[in-house]
Amino acid sequence: MIEFDNLTPPANGERIEKENGRLVVPNYPITPVIEGDGIGRDIMKATRRVIDAAVETSYGSDRRFVWFDVFAGEIANEKYGEWLPADTFKAIDYFRVALKGPLTTPVGGGFRSLNVTLRQKLDLYACVRPVRYFQGVPAPVTHPEKMDVVIFRENTEDVYAGIEWAQGTSEAGNVIEFLRTQMDTEVRADSGIGIKPISIFGTKRLVRMAIQYAIQHNRRSVTLVHKGNIMKFTEGAFRDWGYEVASEEFPHETITEDEVYSQHNGQAPEGKVVIKDRIADSMLQQILTRTDEYDVIATPNLNGDYLSDACAAQVGGIGMAPGGNIGAEAALFEATHGTAPKYTDKDVVNPSSLILSAVMMLEHIGWQEAANLAIQGIEKTIIQKRVTYDLARLMDSATSIRTSAFASAIIENFSN
Repeated sequence: MIEFDNLTPPANGERIEKENGRLVVPNYPITPVIEGDGIGRDIMKATRRVIDAAVETSYGSDRRFVWFDVFAGEIANEKYGEWLPADTFKAIDYFRVALKGPLTTPVGGGFRSLNVTLRQKLDLYACVRPVRYFQGVPAPVTHPEKMDVVIFRENTEDVYAGIEWAQGTSEAGNVIEFLRTQMDTEVRADSGIGIKPISIFGTKRLVRMAIQYAIQHNRRSVTLVHKGNIMKFTEGAFRDWGYEVASEEFPHETITEDEVYSQHNGQAPEGKVVIKDRIADSMLQQILTRTDEYDVIATPNLNGDYLSDACAAQVGGIGMAPGGNIGAEAALFEATHGTAPKYTDKDVVNPSSLILSAVMMLEHIGWQEAANLAIQGIEKTIIQKRVTYDLARLMDSATSIRTSAFASAIIENFSN
């Protein structure tokens, strides 16, 4: 067992292991959990109740999560004088699968983002965002049910790598001078400078994961979203390297969109995953106007940030959108929204994003029966119009209930 500075793991659980690239999940996995700041306390309590009940209903006493509270954000700063203690990184890395509420990013220095720091330090290179519609949720589009995509967003590169220098600093000046004297490129002297790295390694492992997911889940296509018409050697290269992964590593399982039209009259052969690409600005339009033509999406970081929220808006907003950050060794599932501090401890906010993220965690470890049950409970509760205020105010004849009551209603609907 790994040693921690200030934490003691539960004694009544076991570590998730990994053999030949696959998780080996014990019946009582020790699972680190970061409660989160602001509304994190309310939505994490609700989530743990729902997930524990789904597991118990599905498997009786044969399986359960052994939650291991670890710390980040405001509570970590209060307890230890630091926003992200080393113990937290150790716990997630060692126990492999973790759940996290929303975190405040400190203002005025320090970490650029606690969420980004966790992803990068743990090399959780794929931000996975499934976006689908739940019947009864108010949505701004005519046919929200057409949305059913899974977005794989690269987490560690692109502009989110954080390689930048402020205007007026000697570092920015040195880069500008280097570009002028060594690269024959003029940049205005009063500029801030940022570097946008996109690598073969980072691209291929992300696209590989997206294609593997599409194959395993019988998805129709993987779309590479990029701005390669302008940024030819970064985002254009992302596109090219993505096609290389498909042709070199999955030649029997995939087919390009061009081949579908040139060799198969526009009809993809049965069992083949179609690999295609779209320019990012065009994709933001097409995901609205031709929603059901898209399935799995792989994209660099910034495009994925925009696209994830745009897709979530079509099905009712990020309050209904789950997320997971997955790497080769560990995975961290988290709510996709912020801390909403004005609602702290008021027991009124919608916990669906975090509950659905925990459902992703159940699916990740192979506890599909419990995942299905939790989805069933959420769907039935929303159809019954027993929802938190954010949904109730947009629905006719809805009953507005508290966060804790919403969790109770979901659990109640396991047996209905």
